[in-house]
Amino acid sequence: MRASEKTYRTLRDEILEGKLLPGTVLAEVEQSSRLRVSRTPIRQALSRLVADGLVAAQSPRMLVVTDMDTERVRSLYELRYALESHAAALAARRRDTAPFERIQRELIAAPELLVDSEDGLRRYFSIVDALDEAIDEAAENSYLSAALASVRLHSARIRRLSRHDADRLRNAAKEHLLVVEAILESDPELAAHATHIHLRNSLTSALARLETHTAVSSSQRT
Repeated sequence: MRASEKTYRTLRDEILEGKLLPGTVLAEVEQSSRLRVSRTPIRQALSRLVADGLVAAQSPRMLVVTDMDTERVRSLYELRYALESHAAALAARRRDTAPFERIQRELIAAPELLVDSEDGLRRYFSIVDALDEAIDEAAENSYLSAALASVRLHSARIRRLSRHDADRLRNAAKEHLLVVEAILESDPELAAHATHIHLRNSLTSALARLETHTAVSSSQRT
């Protein structure tokens, strides 16, 4: 793997996992020393992160990790409603049943994974990722898949806010299951509707947790 690609993935994952918090300054020299690579891969990686929207220029010579405030979250979900509902509808029309039947079985068993266990959480989110991939493949639309890839990159940051909210994750698993069942039934309208309901509940939860997170952060600074 090229140094620039490895550096990009490392910084991207650190941002998505919250190791690099919003507002963190990403200086070339500092990151080069920390990651033990030359400044050229750092520069290339940062350029890609800017294109992703995960990093932005605060000044001509200063790059910082972008924030996920309420306005940005709402804007992201506006796009998710349009893209993911349509993708689910297309998947219901064009799907091969095998991958969705497997995911259906895994989602039925998902509540057992949602205990206070990092391994269980990782396995649950791998099921969610597999569902996204199955819908992309079934939809058979490369332009839609490319747009969804960008959306999901930012959605991963929001997912982190509810990572240890077992009640929300259990409800989300049920919502995902409804989407899968609609796809298996070849019902585009139901698949789109189930996706819309899941996203609405997800947005409500994300905004509530973001408000709590902001309030806690503010109190810690005072």
